[in-house]
Amino acid sequence: MLTSPASPDAFPHAPCDGLILAGGAGRRVGGQDKGWLRWQGEALIQHATARLSPQVDRVLISANRSLEQYARLGHPVLCDLRDGFCGPLAGVEAGLLSTRADLLLCVPCDAPGFPLDLRTRLEAALTESDDAAVVSLNGRLQPVFALLRVHTRTRLREYLDAGGRKVGAWLGSLSLRPVDFSDQAEAFENRNHPESLDPATS
Repeated sequence: MLTSPASPDAFPHAPCDGLILAGGAGRRVGGQDKGWLRWQGEALIQHATARLSPQVDRVLISANRSLEQYARLGHPVLCDLRDGFCGPLAGVEAGLLSTRADLLLCVPCDAPGFPLDLRTRLEAALTESDDAAVVSLNGRLQPVFALLRVHTRTRLREYLDAGGRKVGAWLGSLSLRPVDFSDQAEAFENRNHPESLDPATS
């Protein structure tokens, strides 16, 4: 049974929305909609919203199918603005264009145990000259766990217009602040294979 985390102290910093990336093709799970696969008795998207909601001002969900089902969770649902499957960056683009906040915290839907202090630690490391802060585990970037300044949407649009698709490559073009989360490495475990999910979804 999913337990909702306690609300954290109010954030004294910049307004921040959260974006859950749930618009993928689900190739590793036979083309299923990953957000609705179950782990520990709850859908992955429910785990993600429960952990992200207390960390941000507003939750946004990037999805390209099951739209009515996602909408019933009570959060805005954003579809990719580009034709064809352009990967997670298309979802990030939609989020950056939709947010009313100064910062956008991005997480994937298939890592349901991500830290409850994710936003706090990323924002604490972000300097005025940084475009983004991103999680690093044992020296390796985890590019879909990123805190982005909204002005990066211009660079992202240019990157996508030029045919770019890789999250890491786009982040590498920014002024980037890696933030070490090796002390919580297990919190970022992916649940994107059938054997890592509840048996009923395999």
